[in-house]
Amino acid sequence: MSGPLIGLRIVEFAGLGPTPFACMMLADMGAEVLRIERLGADNFGGGDERHNYLNRSRASIALDLKSPTGVTLARDLIDRADVVIEGFRPGVMERLGLGPEPVMKANERLIYARMTGWGQDGPQANKAGHDINYLSMTGALYLMGPFDGPPMPPINLVANYGGGGMLMVTGVLAALVERGISGRGQLVDATMIDGASQMITQIYSWEQMGRWRPGRGGNVLDGSAYFYRCYECSDGKFVAVGALEPQFHDNFLMGLGIDPTGYGDHLDPTSWAERATAIAAIMLTRSRAEWAEVYKAVDACLTPVLSPEEAVTDPANIARHVHVEIDGAVQPAPAPRFGRTRSEISSGPPLPGERGADRLRDWGMDAGLIDRLVGENKLRAA
Repeated sequence: MSGPLIGLRIVEFAGLGPTPFACMMLADMGAEVLRIERLGADNFGGGDERHNYLNRSRASIALDLKSPTGVTLARDLIDRADVVIEGFRPGVMERLGLGPEPVMKANERLIYARMTGWGQDGPQANKAGHDINYLSMTGALYLMGPFDGPPMPPINLVANYGGGGMLMVTGVLAALVERGISGRGQLVDATMIDGASQMITQIYSWEQMGRWRPGRGGNVLDGSAYFYRCYECSDGKFVAVGALEPQFHDNFLMGLGIDPTGYGDHLDPTSWAERATAIAAIMLTRSRAEWAEVYKAVDACLTPVLSPEEAVTDPANIARHVHVEIDGAVQPAPAPRFGRTRSEISSGPPLPGERGADRLRDWGMDAGLIDRLVGENKLRAA
């Protein structure tokens, strides 16, 4: 293994979405992550878990957390860890006897990171939700999608992974820096509604500055502007245009064969709809590849809208090594990149229990206890 977090031990309680995403990032950076699955848990959504790339770069055990021996083993692992990460509903870890108060008392250097959608308390705390729900309560979802239809969810990228997983990584790394000064761990309380709300801080700023109109539509970044939107090409594929600044805006128009003289009012929304209609008709006269060739040597902030499959084979992405192939499977490469301590994918995603026995022994767990729990069907660790 390599990366800036080598030597860091993390216990991950298996969950969906933001917690495995955060643990993937930390594991790619070199942390030694042990993923604890619930023994007998269902494979949500089906499919081969060896392609569940969010679980890469770590070992796994499956543990019966309803049994006292299973909870005791989990406590022993937490005592040996630097960080514990969990994403259960509020109160679950406390009912297991694995809440922050007892385990942080036993391990004063422990960073205990919790991920929820709504927070540990409050009127929504114990309600279920998904990315679309958390995003809907922040104001962000309201701003997305066509102006004459309902808001359009951005898959599950914004609340789950941006507002959740990356917020968790930020909190854990900040707590580790502080622990290096104080010598003490602390609780990290990350919620998707907090993180997704932070991500639209600029919208709040622009509203107060008079640069963002209330409601949907009529704003420069929401698809209303003819110079900041997607257009269909003659082959049914699309290009994305982000020609905000005057020099890029003018280059964009010239590539279309339009004289930019008289377009100095491009930030005035009055003419956006009319100009967008005219430009859409021009865009339909050529294929996506032809438009890419027109703008190849021009800074106009025009790029092809690639499918995930196309992104993997795009020359620019290949040159940047945006993706990596592991055991014949292509997936996004670790990020960010470091000058000395290079991150890497140390292993593919494990099946529940895979590589867990070696990790348990590395962490100093008694081999006889491991064998006994496996024999009693309280633990799966191969």
